[in-house]
Amino acid sequence: MRTLFEDQFSEFRIGPFPYDPKHSAIGEYHYWPTQGFKGAWYDPVVWYGWLGPTWIVTENEGVKYMEQTRAQAAITAHWPTLTAGDTSWHDYRVSLTLRPLSTGSHVGLACRYVHARSYVFFGFEGGRVRLIRREQDAFTELASAPFALDADRHYRLALECEGAQLRAYVDGALCLEAQDPGAAAGKIALIARMPAQFTDVEVCMQDAAHEAWLASQAAAAEELAGLRARTPQPRLWKSIDLKDFGSGRQIRFGHLTGGDTTHIVLAQHQKRGYKDAYAHISCLTAIDLDGNMLWQTGCPSTEPDHAIVSCDLPFQLYDIDGDGADEVIVSRDFKLMILDGATGKVRASIPTPRSEAPDASLHSLPHGRYAFDRVNIDAIRICNFRGGERPRDILVKDRYSRLWAYDDQLNLLWHFHEGITGHFPYTADINGDGREEMFVGYHLVDADGKLQWTLPVPTDHTDEILIGHWNPAAPEAQIAIASGDEGFMIANLQGEILVKEMIGHAQRVSTGNYRPDLPGLELSVTTYWGYQGIIYLYDCEGRLLHAFEPTSNGNLITPVNWTGDGHDLRLLHGNVTHGGLVDGWGRCVVSFPDDGHPDLCAEAIDLTGDGREEIVLWDTQRLYIYTQDRPASAARPAPQTYPHYNASNYRGEYHYPATRD
Repeated sequence: MRTLFEDQFSEFRIGPFPYDPKHSAIGEYHYWPTQGFKGAWYDPVVWYGWLGPTWIVTENEGVKYMEQTRAQAAITAHWPTLTAGDTSWHDYRVSLTLRPLSTGSHVGLACRYVHARSYVFFGFEGGRVRLIRREQDAFTELASAPFALDADRHYRLALECEGAQLRAYVDGALCLEAQDPGAAAGKIALIARMPAQFTDVEVCMQDAAHEAWLASQAAAAEELAGLRARTPQPRLWKSIDLKDFGSGRQIRFGHLTGGDTTHIVLAQHQKRGYKDAYAHISCLTAIDLDGNMLWQTGCPSTEPDHAIVSCDLPFQLYDIDGDGADEVIVSRDFKLMILDGATGKVRASIPTPRSEAPDASLHSLPHGRYAFDRVNIDAIRICNFRGGERPRDILVKDRYSRLWAYDDQLNLLWHFHEGITGHFPYTADINGDGREEMFVGYHLVDADGKLQWTLPVPTDHTDEILIGHWNPAAPEAQIAIASGDEGFMIANLQGEILVKEMIGHAQRVSTGNYRPDLPGLELSVTTYWGYQGIIYLYDCEGRLLHAFEPTSNGNLITPVNWTGDGHDLRLLHGNVTHGGLVDGWGRCVVSFPDDGHPDLCAEAIDLTGDGREEIVLWDTQRLYIYTQDRPASAARPAPQTYPHYNASNYRGEYHYPATRD
């Protein structure tokens, strides 16, 4: 018998297992790791309403315990989990010592853990000892038996996994056997829906199983090394000192002086009222790719709170007047403005709309009242509602309820207020009349601001939207949305839901040619609230191909044209250990060098002009740009990507083949 893993938690200090004290949305699109010693463990379950840590390290009579602290009344439907190990583990025995501090709900261990919504649970609940296979929200009992659980006792649990066979033991006595139809390999986890203490965790393999596992690991490592050798790796191209004007993921790329020269505009903000509900821009700084400042408006700050925000800020770079250079369309100080791109000077300005709607008709209002007489703009999108040769209209929205459309002279075109908007609307010419329709929340709205239909979805709001023709068998484009606790959905243009996957809190969605061996394009989705950081890949019909949990937040799943050969990779984030670019099988084929680079934020954009995309990594102090370490070997036309002038932290990212209309 070989020991793969053991932990008595002796290396931990007494206190909380690392957690995000704000339980904030920052990790939706920033790499925002919890700080402190975690050992080999990872907590995949977070919720914005929770206070304090879920797990703490305690001690009694010289023994240290990992203790789950939340009662079921606090966690509702969630299953607090702490996981360790490797998804390749198979045919092993996991054992631990457990003391239930309450017998009111599930408490035990998990094996064959693929992610926080896929595993086998062995433990106690409802006066019984149980084996349960979990797949998403489906809990299938494999076996159970009566058991009188005592909160004053310690129990030694062991679970053996061999092929499809499961054997479960309590205090050395075999109590359950079952056949498991699910995944045959995976990590281990501690799971408790009531307070409980865990210690002396051990994972062992029989000698033959261990040798087979080592051989499979060696083969996988050799295969990955070959993939990385054949794939361009990052080479540092530029680094920029952001001095006192750095920002989180609130930067825009454009051409402020015309031509091919690329500039970056960074926004800082201040928070008004309640948390991030009324964040407003306090400083804009325009620089070139060598860090030279073009202009600055407002007062820069080195306060971290002025750089990091859990929402969009309302500014875009776009050539709204058609003169060949981008302007800056921005809302600041309750004004909607067009700034000259080269100087930052105001060209045109109007007050933002008055907030005249009844407070009861507005969603997610802090304290039930709108704070200001005029609307604090939340996001801006450039659109083509009037049917011009190019987009010339400006769409603005408040946090969750209302939208206003303006022309390029800042004249109001229409106003829309129906239901909950979500974060960032999507516009596209759906009916072929040359004018864009708008999909926002669960609504399709015509180019005149009139509601056409609403998806039959009862709760939550849409975080990200795609409209495109990723399925070659479909007669027309389709709509894909990541809608929080309502999951991931694909709908047709008539408002019929074709696919609905309840995968946890769906946060982000992207599409690209992630699997060139399959027809059409694939769709990737990731989760955040609840069971965070699970990454799914679906084929063009919405059938699940695989899922994995990279044990970190901030996963962007942005498609990246890195190789130039038509095979898209997915950008997670810039961390050396947890980030990189993954392929359509979940393998990290591009990793970032351990050179001290920032990893808070990441973006993919073609900055060298060779058609392939660079990776931009930054934090509030520095910005690094990485390009490929070799020329493209088989270059194809660059794919169509989301235009730079509609940047948002809440947009579904896409790569469509360059030949597609």
